[in-house]
Amino acid sequence: MGRFAFGAMQFGGKADEPRSLAMYKACRAAGITHFDTAWIYTEGASETLLGAMIGDERDQLLIATKFGAVGGAGLANLQAQFDASRKRLGMDMVDVLYLHGFDPDTDPRVTMEGMATLHQAGHIRYIGLSNFAAWQVMHWVRVAAEFDLEIDIVQPMYNLVKRQAEVEILPMSADQNIAVAAYSPLGGGLLTGKYGVGTPEKYGVGTPEKYGVGTPGRLREDNRYARRYDQDWMYDVAGNLTVLARQHDVDPTTLAVAWVAAHQTSPIPIISGRTADQLRPSLAALTYELPADLYDRISALSPTPPLATDRSEEQS
Repeated sequence: MGRFAFGAMQFGGKADEPRSLAMYKACRAAGITHFDTAWIYTEGASETLLGAMIGDERDQLLIATKFGAVGGAGLANLQAQFDASRKRLGMDMVDVLYLHGFDPDTDPRVTMEGMATLHQAGHIRYIGLSNFAAWQVMHWVRVAAEFDLEIDIVQPMYNLVKRQAEVEILPMSADQNIAVAAYSPLGGGLLTGKYGVGTPEKYGVGTPEKYGVGTPGRLREDNRYARRYDQDWMYDVAGNLTVLARQHDVDPTTLAVAWVAAHQTSPIPIISGRTADQLRPSLAALTYELPADLYDRISALSPTPPLATDRSEEQS
């Protein structure tokens, strides 16, 4: 599925058509073949723009989309959203179809029956789960086996300040031979260093430069991301990563993405951006060789999550 993937969430939103096309071309020039979108992204513009860009390259690419972020995992919603996605993309077959989130109100067998039908018809190649806990994935692994299918890929959040995936998702996926596409490797832009070292709301009086006040980006424009990355220590990690990057003459963005890719289970970072220039340091991580000692120094910047058994005192 390639070492890196590109997430087209910004296509048709913060990235207009020319900027989206420039990012697509930059990804292809760098050798990226895995592109990720979803039915819900930018009210369908993401899928429409991505589909129009692919042209005669279709057979060289792996295209992933998602359904169920709204409306649930029922058969009717699966079929309606998948049909809309195929129409927007201009594709009869999509390589990966993810369920975009766990639906506690729908029996997995109902959803899997629909996915099995799509698989048998040749409309999807791989089945994915996004934003699932490890126990939920394993439940679906068992249900998939009833239909002679497998869960092929999962998509968790994973970055230097959001490391929960290390506890169970990453080891489970390695054990079950499930690929991992990790989204938000830059923590919504926090780990690029552009927001400074903290928030004025948390730290009180300070210069705008120090706290990144007015800096454009998700942490200033989207309340979901602001809440997700609202801890003081997270800004400290970003600041320390920037210092470390300067010491090694590399962009902190490159270090943050390379760190995700360097985990022993080899997750696939999903990189993204609003412009080709913004994307460039993420693409640089494709060829950046992260030394083992630098990986360890970066890891030490943020707390290692406790063991699933909570016997944290036994961690060395």
